[in-house]
Amino acid sequence: MNRYTVAVLVRNQFGVLNRVTSMFRRRQFNISALTVSETETSEYSRITVVFSGEEGAKQQLINQLYKLPDVCSIKEFNADNSINCELLLIKMENSTDSRDEIRSAADAFGAVIVDYSKDSITLRLTDDSRKIDDFINLMRDYTILEICRTGSVSLEKGSTTIRQTINF
Repeated sequence: MNRYTVAVLVRNQFGVLNRVTSMFRRRQFNISALTVSETETSEYSRITVVFSGEEGAKQQLINQLYKLPDVCSIKEFNADNSINCELLLIKMENSTDSRDEIRSAADAFGAVIVDYSKDSITLRLTDDSRKIDDFINLMRDYTILEICRTGSVSLEKGSTTIRQTINF
């Protein structure tokens, strides 16, 4: 099974997110990450979906998404044509036994301490999904208290934008 990242530009209307995600469900795609936000104008929202599936089924899904009335444009991203990142907040137990090692790992990965207390250290890391996964796996050697991570956000490299290919 292949992993895909697709951005869907939609009119910012009530119920659009449900209609788009229902299309994935009906086609039996497993969504592994979902990010939604308004764009540079409140008229449109951008839905970025990371999912797994087969190439032929993915193309059918995209064709079906275009038939939804509020879908304006769809862009598929890959490592060659896009910039992708994700945000991780991870709260670690702050013990004298592991504090220095956690801080060293945070420095090595470029994570920033955003909250520090006697009992916990909260770190923020922004990077691609693989690096975030690697950081979490390293932190599993210590006591993780809580994890929160966003879905992937993606933009096409260069000056091309998703709005330049609006298909009304």
